[in-house]
Amino acid sequence: MRILGIDPGLGRMGWGVIEEEKAVIKPIGYDCIETPAKTPDEKRLLLIYKELTRVIEEYQPEVMAIEELFFSRNVSTAFMVGQARGVALLVAAQAGIEVITYAPSAVKLAVSGYGSADKKQIGQMVKAILKLKVLPKLDDTTDALAVAITHGFSGKLAKKLK
Repeated sequence: MRILGIDPGLGRMGWGVIEEEKAVIKPIGYDCIETPAKTPDEKRLLLIYKELTRVIEEYQPEVMAIEELFFSRNVSTAFMVGQARGVALLVAAQAGIEVITYAPSAVKLAVSGYGSADKKQIGQMVKAILKLKVLPKLDDTTDALAVAITHGFSGKLAKKLK
């Protein structure tokens, strides 16, 4: 199964495509869509739309695993991230791709075995699971790969429980 993992964000949206077959997970492609801060929001969202559409056309994932929104204080940041997340959901719907949502704590638990793991722990586990020589430069990309891995580990179980 080919899985596209998304770590939503307006300034940076991480994405990672993995292939899961018979409990073996390997990386196919990953990067981060970055939008310039001083660009109007609608143009940033359009850039995300175009880039995610390109990623889906290039890598042909069967499912999109996306992280749930989490915010504690800054409502305006959460709103902007929510808009970017909405664009990702739209692109998936247009491509006919199933979308599965994971809470941040579920991603941490699936990847590291600890629901409160920090970024460094998640990064090291992503590196080990995917047998990467080096971690991606940006945490957003690593987080997207972690979301994809989470679905790779739990996607079949989730389908059996439906």
